[in-house]
Amino acid sequence: MDYQPVVVKRQARPSGKHNPESRHWRQFKHPVFVKEYAPITSIQFSPSKPHRYAVTAATRIQIYAPRTQKVVKTISRFKDVARSGCIRSDGKLVVAGDDSGLIQVFDVGSRAILRTLDEHKQPVHVSKFSIPNPTQVLSCSDDTTVKLWDVPSQTALNTFTSHTDYVRSGQVSHSNPNLILTGSYDATVRLFDARTGACEMVMGGPSASNSASPVPVEQVLMFPSGTVAVSSAGPILRVWDLIAGGRCLRALSNHQKTVTSLAFDSQAGRLLTGGLDHMVKVYDVSSYKVVHTMRYPAPILCLAVSPDDTHIAAGMSDGTLSIRRRQPKASQAASEPLTLDSLRSGMFDNLLGSNLKSIGSGRFKEKGKAKAKPIGDADELKIESRRQRKLRDYDKFLKTFKYSAALDAVLRKQVPPTTAFSLIQELVHRDGLRIALAGRDDVLLEPVLQLLVKNVADPRFGDLAMSVATVVIEMYAAVLGQSPLIDALFVRLRKKVEEELRFQKELLQVKGALDMILEFSSLSRS
Repeated sequence: MDYQPVVVKRQARPSGKHNPESRHWRQFKHPVFVKEYAPITSIQFSPSKPHRYAVTAATRIQIYAPRTQKVVKTISRFKDVARSGCIRSDGKLVVAGDDSGLIQVFDVGSRAILRTLDEHKQPVHVSKFSIPNPTQVLSCSDDTTVKLWDVPSQTALNTFTSHTDYVRSGQVSHSNPNLILTGSYDATVRLFDARTGACEMVMGGPSASNSASPVPVEQVLMFPSGTVAVSSAGPILRVWDLIAGGRCLRALSNHQKTVTSLAFDSQAGRLLTGGLDHMVKVYDVSSYKVVHTMRYPAPILCLAVSPDDTHIAAGMSDGTLSIRRRQPKASQAASEPLTLDSLRSGMFDNLLGSNLKSIGSGRFKEKGKAKAKPIGDADELKIESRRQRKLRDYDKFLKTFKYSAALDAVLRKQVPPTTAFSLIQELVHRDGLRIALAGRDDVLLEPVLQLLVKNVADPRFGDLAMSVATVVIEMYAAVLGQSPLIDALFVRLRKKVEEELRFQKELLQVKGALDMILEFSSLSRS
């Protein structure tokens, strides 16, 4: 019978922290931090590959490559602070406004100014290309006006003047180029129709905020379907049903400070919000429950998710740009199961050879022979023998009954405790634990005690660690006092156990008090 390797048990983890949703967002790791000279006010990913992103800070726009996180283009032809750099859907043009009220359209390749739009009298905080109509640009200004521009003719197609305060956010609907959603410091969210030039819907205001002083609307975001919109005013998120005339569906308060940025993932199934409380929260739009939270080192001013869901970029008030990355999903072809139909279709010919088409047809053309030789029935696959799995060091020692060497192999620093205690459990089953622990001097006994001290209070390994500690004390009690290092480790082990016992006693006291309170409340209700 072949040797069976040690089975390393996977310890159960709390489901709240490591559910599938949380695991997905935890894949965004290895953050890259880039320091700018001023607060980062806008980040926008290009809809077209390779999904470069424009970062607006101070008087320049920098375009980064997502793979290297390096600047590939810098546009600095602004007379004042630049705002809202936006790349067009084809990746060839960039539009941006500035604090002088000027809007400029640049060519990404040459960085030349192609168009200048200069009708606004105060800072322009929003300048975006229309997704359905790339020749149009939306602008929102502190002069309380919203304009829809025709880029080729450099003229304003519509000017909307319904707002009474700064307009700091706006968006053209992805599904209808005539619908424009805006948010203003007058505490209202408005929906304009470019065909009539009128405001069709007003959402929010003093009545919605239930406050004497209206809370300014910082950001608005419309779902790709154009039927639902989200707005942020202070720390409150509101969800509006545009089909029902702007009825408020939800009001959410999960941030401690003002929410400054809103973003969807690629499928618009998750809503990401960033705020001045240093937090980014991820909502499931089906229930609007928070499914994940990310913490940043400074207040967040802007947030963006790449169209392929591989990058999350955040700009902060201290000028820090943070880019979190994850590996892209495998292609659909690579994830297809290896079935007979897929083999016959030729899907895997380039990987495994063209001879796969004859598999399952009852014959196979051997190399060097003209005639086909039957090797099996129709729909029969030939399975090659598997390559033997390579054994780890501790398995090699266990196979030759070198128990002490196997234990030493898992006491190294880079070996996780799950592997170490799985091997100890195997030694217990083989009645080899005492053999593995016998004959050790202070140098060889130290890693054993270090493992026990570190994990004796861990609920995953506590029982087994206590059993091993009992065996070690029985075997080496007679030699205590001969090595200061070993004596110190035994003292630490004793203190760790005493602390755990004291903690468990306190938990029992709390449990008893809670049981009394719950019992009393149930009696009072009855």
